[in-house]
Amino acid sequence: MKYQRASTVTILLAAVLLISLLVTGQGPLTVEATIDHSLSPNPLKPAVQSAINDADSVVIVEEPSLTEALTRLENGELDIYVQAVNDAAIAQQIGASPNLEGYLSFGNYDDLTFNPSGPIFAGTGKLNPFAVPRIREAMNRLVDRHHIAQEIYGGLAAPRWHALNTVSSDYAQLADVAHGLELTYAYDKQAAQQIVAQEMVALGATFQNGLWHYAGEPVEIILLIRIEDKRLEIGDYVADQLEEIGFVVIRQYGTSGDLGSIWAGSDPADGLFHIYTGGWIAVQLARDLSGNFAYFYTDMGYPVPLWQAYVNTPEFYDLAARLNSKDFATLAERHTMMAQALEWALADSNRIFLVDRINITPRRTEVSYASDLFGGITGSWLWPYTLQREGNPTTPLTIGSPSILNDPWNPLNGSPWPYDIMLIRATSDAGTLPDPYTGLAWPQRIDHAEVIAQAGLPIFKSLDWVDLQFVPTITVPGDAWVDWDAAEQRFLTAAEVYAEPQTALRKSIVHYPTDLYDTVTWHDGSPFSIADVVLHMILTFDRAKEASAVYDPSQVAAFNWFMSTFKGVRILSADPLIIEHYSDSYQFDAELSVDTWWPHYAHGPGAWHTLALGLLAEADGEAAFSQYKAYWNNIPWLNYIAGPSLTRLADQLNVAQPADYIPYAPTLDAFITTAQAAERWDNLANWYGTYDHFWVGLGPLYLAQVHLDLDWLLLKPHPTYPDAPDKWDDFLEPAIAELVVDGPDSIERGEEAVYIIEILLNGQPYPNDDIEAVRYLVLDSQNRVRLSGDAEPMTATNSSLFTFNNTTTDGLWRVVFDADMTQQLPPGANRLEIAVISKRVVIPSFASQPFTAPNLELFLPVVLR
Repeated sequence: MKYQRASTVTILLAAVLLISLLVTGQGPLTVEATIDHSLSPNPLKPAVQSAINDADSVVIVEEPSLTEALTRLENGELDIYVQAVNDAAIAQQIGASPNLEGYLSFGNYDDLTFNPSGPIFAGTGKLNPFAVPRIREAMNRLVDRHHIAQEIYGGLAAPRWHALNTVSSDYAQLADVAHGLELTYAYDKQAAQQIVAQEMVALGATFQNGLWHYAGEPVEIILLIRIEDKRLEIGDYVADQLEEIGFVVIRQYGTSGDLGSIWAGSDPADGLFHIYTGGWIAVQLARDLSGNFAYFYTDMGYPVPLWQAYVNTPEFYDLAARLNSKDFATLAERHTMMAQALEWALADSNRIFLVDRINITPRRTEVSYASDLFGGITGSWLWPYTLQREGNPTTPLTIGSPSILNDPWNPLNGSPWPYDIMLIRATSDAGTLPDPYTGLAWPQRIDHAEVIAQAGLPIFKSLDWVDLQFVPTITVPGDAWVDWDAAEQRFLTAAEVYAEPQTALRKSIVHYPTDLYDTVTWHDGSPFSIADVVLHMILTFDRAKEASAVYDPSQVAAFNWFMSTFKGVRILSADPLIIEHYSDSYQFDAELSVDTWWPHYAHGPGAWHTLALGLLAEADGEAAFSQYKAYWNNIPWLNYIAGPSLTRLADQLNVAQPADYIPYAPTLDAFITTAQAAERWDNLANWYGTYDHFWVGLGPLYLAQVHLDLDWLLLKPHPTYPDAPDKWDDFLEPAIAELVVDGPDSIERGEEAVYIIEILLNGQPYPNDDIEAVRYLVLDSQNRVRLSGDAEPMTATNSSLFTFNNTTTDGLWRVVFDADMTQQLPPGANRLEIAVISKRVVIPSFASQPFTAPNLELFLPVVLR
């Protein structure tokens, strides 16, 4: 998102302060920084400059220096720098420059991760105070999250107490509960110190000469402090706080590599650490955060020794497990469970969250694209579909990246780096694409879908492209494919595998467009085929089977997880393509419970003929798709774009082309004719002869040049890409609502009061159909919640203030406090907080309206006289 104007004191407080800075040029940040707009451009290598001059090119160059990147952005040598940064001085540079803007993203966050083993470490015999839940709980009040957000992050962070990202619909839905807990656990050093003292005495410790002692020695806290980012300052701040209440703190500084083997790899009982300054990232918006309690607080989370040491109350563990498995019947029940989990999580505090970081991805003002609210450009699927300069999608652009081409590209197990994945997505396409502002899925290559679920499952629908139905029972048909015989290279049906009919909790039916095969082509000119889809199905099974020629042990765990819920798949129709999928896995959003089987793999697009070359090379022992198999067999990790793998793939092409080779022929012969195979191999040979690589995708951009030695590559528009350039332009900006609240400045207690909320989008009424909820809180002068509830849309029947053409009108809502409600208000200053939760963006919009409730008793003597 671009920097947006926003309202006051909200869950996005830090973002609001930053926005104020950028709009006015002044603000709470005190770091002074300037940028020299007169600097001349850095000279580019002639080959890169030539590529940039190509009218349709998108050039990506490696630029590891953020300082240099900002200079090159100013000079117009770069249009976008993809590294998300979290630095107050850089924010000021961007805000002060007439040439630069930035998109905000909110996917990074920090915590303190505790070692709960003990209370006596088996390895050292020393005391671990953090084995006591009440001491961990008290740490919430010992650290000042506002200090971390404002002083350490310079306003580029928002205080966070909960397992829920503050920029999320789940947090907004639970704002009243969350706010109350945040007040309970607000910074209070004296209260925290008192609780710690009570528990330390109970452990047998004594306080002598300003220090806690146990067994005659000062109690030492080993604090692992990361040094690569602001966690260095956070760690020192936390150490200072602990020292001030009587602990000796051993500050152990290190990088991720230095400290990872300690906090994540050692046995917690060995006592090698007490606290770790943790950091996390969500690269894309998550619709459902209910699994976060199980992940962050219980042994159901990260599979490392520390998590296995987590011990919870039976009630909290059971609740976390139920939320993790979606064991609730309605959204109302889920809301109640989540509210309870927020409370119990803070009492548990195996970790305490500190802040949500606010990151900035800098770019030129004339350049725009759809940026993911959590992952920025590296987390956005839509950036290549929406990339443009002043509305022109074909103008040449240059993108700087801190790192590219560090690992091989291959569709199955290639580079995991986000800067590579971002570029790979530009060459890809998908059955559905994630909304960068809500996390919901939108149809891209499919026409529509049906989700049929077992009655009672908490699955809900938001968008019209999905039809949701509920039935008593879903039976898996006998001819559905449920497994794979790697030796015979054929699918096994349910009737073959199971003695009795199987059932599933959910099935999806995906309908592809009738013109799919006529309009969609691979970059080498090959028409899209059903065989591309069927090979995707085959490879889901084959590589995890020991009888396969390309068996890879590293694939077994993921395959077992898939099979734990997979129940079967059927191709109902080849043309038009219709696929039916059965599973016990589901999301509570119907849009996310659709299985497309589109041939986009974990690390990129895969046509059947390009994948066949890699499979042949792996079967011959010449290379391997996975880094694991390549390492253990001392063979190259397959790279489709550069390096020695290209020779091996070219050798396989020389074998496959004259033979009209069809992989997995016992199955794929039914879907590929000899003529189609010949056409594919000819197209791929021509492609390799032209571009010197084998990376063939379906996306809006294709890989035209790769220069590993110069650290740059060139993408160009796919000439036969079927979509209009503006198809996704509605997603260029998030639909963040603007609020105006009108109502009395003073409320007479015991009298009715009405507030009108006007909700706008770019100055026009915000459609009511796009609003999920309008919530209100009334806070007293101590920030305690006095009233809470939902506003209602204004209609002709509930308002005499407006004239309506219909029974309702968009953009106008109201909050009504009846006499009983206003009687509950405390005398003096109060504040009405409004939160608008949109269906089109997870960032809630907020507005605040102060008012007073006079103390009637002050006027009583006057009335009596």
